[in-house]
Amino acid sequence: MPQASRLPRVIAGAPSHNLTLYHQTRFQCGDPSALVLFPDERGKTLIIRDIEADRARAQTDAKRVLIPADLTPGGGLSAERETATAQALAELLVREGASAVIADRTFPLIYGEALRERGIAIEYDPQMGVRERRAKDEQEIAWLREAQHATEKAMELACTTIARASANAAGVLQHDGADLTSDRVRTMIDMLLLELGYSNGLCIVACGPEGGDCHNRGDGAIRTGESVIVDIFPQNRVTLYNGDCTRCVVHGDIPDDIRDVHRTVVKAKAAATAQIRAGVTADSVHAATVASLKGDGYRMCSPDKVTDNHEFAMVHGTGHGIGLEVHEQPLIDHGGPELVAGDALTIEPGLYARARGGIRIEDMVIVTDSGCENLNTLPEGLGWA
Repeated sequence: MPQASRLPRVIAGAPSHNLTLYHQTRFQCGDPSALVLFPDERGKTLIIRDIEADRARAQTDAKRVLIPADLTPGGGLSAERETATAQALAELLVREGASAVIADRTFPLIYGEALRERGIAIEYDPQMGVRERRAKDEQEIAWLREAQHATEKAMELACTTIARASANAAGVLQHDGADLTSDRVRTMIDMLLLELGYSNGLCIVACGPEGGDCHNRGDGAIRTGESVIVDIFPQNRVTLYNGDCTRCVVHGDIPDDIRDVHRTVVKAKAAATAQIRAGVTADSVHAATVASLKGDGYRMCSPDKVTDNHEFAMVHGTGHGIGLEVHEQPLIDHGGPELVAGDALTIEPGLYARARGGIRIEDMVIVTDSGCENLNTLPEGLGWA
């Protein structure tokens, strides 16, 4: 078998869903497609549906864009589109003299079976695609910067709406004559992001004790004097790159314990961010968060180890990679890998108490050789009025 470095690499699926394939082509298409990356002058060959071929030739850097009909095997092509694309991939590899290929973690079984039937061996590379997606290029960084800018616009709308609302006698916030609820704020966020060209998942607007569970989406009325975690992570509908930002807001007077926790979280985020540069490990960045929190009297533990509902503790890692997906490698946690220039990371320490709520502050940074570029511009404070 040829050396792995000399084997063609294959990626397959629909580019709009297989983000590793999209990353290689920067081309959205909902139909079955296959990409072969030859390790020589043949470069990239993209197999795609006929009605997408001209657009793909104009918009991708593939040296060849072929359609399944160009690669019809002796027994003909299936009438089923995905099977036909898999057959065409196998036929291309046979014509190019490939006896083995390297595939990534996203490679569909239907394509693997088509290659097996033609006697083509598959080697699995678990880091293929992951490596390439970590070190963002200038275009990707520009798209991430654009996504974070839109995210911050939505964040500012949400936090100022909460801060400037009125409170009724029961302490429930009022906006435009009705209770201000988590769902109403989410709707405002969704509508703004849709206008800006983004789709938005079920983002977090969690008030009081609901914020004591770090991933509780939030439900019901928002109340004065309680911390509200707002975590927004939209995806650009054209580029597919994501933003991700968390801020907290308190309407009215800020309780002393919430103010102290907030100060601690901001300090921990600064400590973690100061550690970031290419060559250091994600583990060491997380260690800086842990040291800062412990130095201020708080502890790290898994959620099941919290026995006092009034105790504030950090129950998750410091952050994660981000790009075409909100959560990508590397994980900024214990055992995290060495950072590389171009890594896009979230830095988001938080402290949570089930009975009191939580505080989390999150920025997105781009790793450089000498440090990092922070893509956020919004203030970190609790008062947005």
